[in-house]
Amino acid sequence: MNAVQSGLVVQALLALAAVATGLLLPIAWRSRVTGALCALLGVAGIVTGAAALGGTTGALTIPLALPIDPLVLSPDRLGGLFMIVVSAVGALVSLFGIGSARGAEASRTSWAAMAVFLCGMQLVPAATDVVSFLLLWEIMTLGSTVLLLADHATRSTVFSAAIWYSAMSQLSFFFVLAGFGVLVAATGGTGFQTLATVPADSLPANLAFVLLLLGFGGKAELVPLHVWVPRVLPEAPSHVAAAMSGAMVKIGVYGALLVCVRLLPSGPPWWGVLILVLGGVSAVYGILQASVASDLKVLLAYSTTENMGLVFLGLGASVLLRSYHATAAADAALVAALLLMVSHAAFKTTLFLGAGAVHHATGELNLDRLGGLGKRMPWTAGTFGLASLGAASLPITSGFVAEWMLLQSLIHGARLDGEVVSVAASIAMPLAVAVLALTAGLALLTFVKAYGIAFLARPRSRKASIAREVPWVMRVPLVLGALAVVGLGLVPGPLAAGIAAVVGPGIVPDVHTVGLAGVSFAGIDAVLDPSTLVILAGLVLVPILVIVALGARRHPTRVDPLPWAGGGSRLRPRMQYTATSYAEPLVRVFDDVLRPSRDVEVTHVGESRYLVEKVHVEQTVSDVIETRLYRPVLNAAQRFGLVARRAQDGSIHRYLGYSFAALLIVLIAVSL
Repeated sequence: MNAVQSGLVVQALLALAAVATGLLLPIAWRSRVTGALCALLGVAGIVTGAAALGGTTGALTIPLALPIDPLVLSPDRLGGLFMIVVSAVGALVSLFGIGSARGAEASRTSWAAMAVFLCGMQLVPAATDVVSFLLLWEIMTLGSTVLLLADHATRSTVFSAAIWYSAMSQLSFFFVLAGFGVLVAATGGTGFQTLATVPADSLPANLAFVLLLLGFGGKAELVPLHVWVPRVLPEAPSHVAAAMSGAMVKIGVYGALLVCVRLLPSGPPWWGVLILVLGGVSAVYGILQASVASDLKVLLAYSTTENMGLVFLGLGASVLLRSYHATAAADAALVAALLLMVSHAAFKTTLFLGAGAVHHATGELNLDRLGGLGKRMPWTAGTFGLASLGAASLPITSGFVAEWMLLQSLIHGARLDGEVVSVAASIAMPLAVAVLALTAGLALLTFVKAYGIAFLARPRSRKASIAREVPWVMRVPLVLGALAVVGLGLVPGPLAAGIAAVVGPGIVPDVHTVGLAGVSFAGIDAVLDPSTLVILAGLVLVPILVIVALGARRHPTRVDPLPWAGGGSRLRPRMQYTATSYAEPLVRVFDDVLRPSRDVEVTHVGESRYLVEKVHVEQTVSDVIETRLYRPVLNAAQRFGLVARRAQDGSIHRYLGYSFAALLIVLIAVSL
C-alpha cells in the first residue's frame, strides 16, 4: 500500500481506537487518552491529505453485496487539500477538548461521538462515488448531532437547537440525495467519473445543480438555510463549535466545488449568477447580524455565514467568468475562494477556541458582562486578537491575503485586455466588489467590538474580574491557530500557487509564483501583491507601537484616587461602552433590515411622575429570515397537525374506511 492507502487505513483504525477508549476508560483517563487519539487521527489525516496533494494516488476499495459499484476512497488533489484543512482543525479542537471538556461534555458518549464525527468529516473528501459520499456525510452529521446533545439534560435550549440542526441537516441531505439521484438516473452509475459525463447544458444537469447547490449551501450556512447556525454553535461545547465552524462547513464548500469543478465544470452563466446572489446575500446578512450580536458565540456564528458567503462569491464569479471563456480571471476567483476557505479555517477555529477559553474562565459569553480579560488572560487575549485581525482581513494575516486576491479578481474580471467580457459580468463584478467592501468594513467594526468589549477596559461583572488564564493544554491549540493565521498571511505566493495546482491542470499554466509577493495570472495586468501592503502596514505600525511604549513608560498609570478634578471620577464599568451601545448606530442605520425590538421600563420614585429611580432598556435583534420565512411555515404545519389529530379518534371503523379509500386511490392510479 502507498501513503494514501495506508493513511486511510490508519485513520479508520485510530477512529475505532478512540471510540473504544471513549467508551471503556474511566473518567480520570478518558479525556486525555481519547483526546490524544482524536488529535492523532487529525495528524493522520494531514499526512494522508498531504500525500494526495503531492500527487500520490491510491484507492481503498470496499466491496458491497449490492447491485451497485463498490465503495472507493481515493482523494485527489482537491480532496487532499480539504482533508488537510479539516484534519488540522480536528487535531486542534481535540487538544483543546482535553482541557475544556467537563461534565456531560466529557462523557463516554461524547468522546466516542467526537471520534466518529472527525473520522466521517475527514473521509468525505476521499469519496469517489455517491454511496460512500452520502454514507460518510451521514456519519459526520450523526456524530455532530450527538455531540450537540451533550448538555441537553441541564439546558433546555440544547434540545431545541438539536431539533433545528437535525431538521436542517436532513433537509440538506434530501437536496444532496435528490441532486445525485438525478445524475445517477441520467448516467446509470454512481461513480463521480460516470456522473461527470452528463452534458452541463442538459435538463438533468441544471436540475441536479440547483438541488446540490441547495444541499451543500445548507451545510455551508448560506442564507436562507443558515437558521440552524445561531442556535447550534452557541449551544454546542466550545471545541465542538470550533470543529463545526472551522471544518464541517468546509465540507459544504467541498461539495459545491465538487459539482462546479469536477462533475459539471462547464455550466451556463446563470449558474454563476445564482451562486453570486446567494453568496452576496449571505455575506451581507451574516455580517450585519454579527455586528449587532452581544453573545460572543452568536457573533462568531453569524460571522461564519459571512465568510462562507464570500467563499461562494468567489466561486460564483469563477463559474460566471468561465462560462464566458475568461479563463484567467475565473482561475483567480477560484483560487481566491480556496484561499478564503483555508484562511477561515485558521482564524475561525482560533476565535471559537478563544471564546471557549473565555467561557471556561468566566462562565460568561455575554459581551456586556465581560471586559478586562486582556490582563487576566494574556495568552487568550493575544491569540484571539490575532485571529480577529484575520477575521477583519487586516494585513499580516491570511484573511487579508484571501480577500485582497478576491478583490483583484473581481476588479479585473469584467474586462480582459480592455474588452468587456459580457454584459452580465460587467454588472455582476462591480456589485460583487461593493458587497466585498461593505462586508470588510462591517467585519472590522464587528471584531473591534468583540475584542475591545471582551478584553479591554474594566470588568463588567464579578466573574470577569476573577478570571484566570486557561491551562496549558488549552493554550497550545490557541497559539498554533494564531500562528497559522499569521504564517499563512506571510507566504501568499507559495500558498496560492500550491492551491492553484490542486484545482486542476488547466489552471497551472496561468498561475505564476512571484516570490513572497503573490500570484500573477496570465491575461490580468495587475500582480496580486498583498505582501507589499503588509510591509507598508508594518512600517506604519512599528513607530506607533514605539511611541505608545515610550508614553506609557514616561507617564505610568495612576492608581491613587483622584482629587476634586472638576467633578470628574475614575472610569467605572457602567460608564463604558457595551456591545449593545457600541452597535446602536449600526442598528439605527439598518433598522429596516434588522427589525430590532426595544423594551424600555421606567421606574419612578415613589408615586412621583417626574422623579425617575431607574431606567431599564432591553433591545433584541432576531433573525428576520427565521421570523418571516420559517415561523409562518412551522405555524401552518402545527395547525395542520392539530387538524389531522382529529382524524385519529380511535375508531376502528374509521381506520378501515381510510384503508379502503387509500386502496381505491391506488387502484385508480394504477389503472390510469
